[in-house]
Amino acid sequence: MTITKIPPGQGKWWAIGTVEVLLMIGIAIWWGIAASSDMSFDVAQFHVVNDRRVDLTFIVTNQDGKPVTCTIEAQNSNHNRVGVMTVDLPASQYTTTEYSRTIPTVSKSVTAIVDSCSYR
Repeated sequence: MTITKIPPGQGKWWAIGTVEVLLMIGIAIWWGIAASSDMSFDVAQFHVVNDRRVDLTFIVTNQDGKPVTCTIEAQNSNHNRVGVMTVDLPASQYTTTEYSRTIPTVSKSVTAIVDSCSYR
């Protein structure tokens, strides 16, 4: 197998192309790591206890050892809020931490969600 030589005067363009490809690979790796390190949250389970209460278990991922404030809510069948709570969560060093809270409601709910979470 013979290796083709770079034609005279083309070496500069090969070097520039190689640097650009390596730079784009580096940016893609950085972007992927940065996108996966953001804090996220999700509902693990909920239980409608009665017309005045719903129990919610939710998880928060990537707290990075910082305290977090989350807004959780109970909703009725029309997706209207029937109960809302803002909860302050302690710092956690774990990748994923599970929390449970009881949301008081003004009428029967059919679901519970985590509306938002942010670092304090």
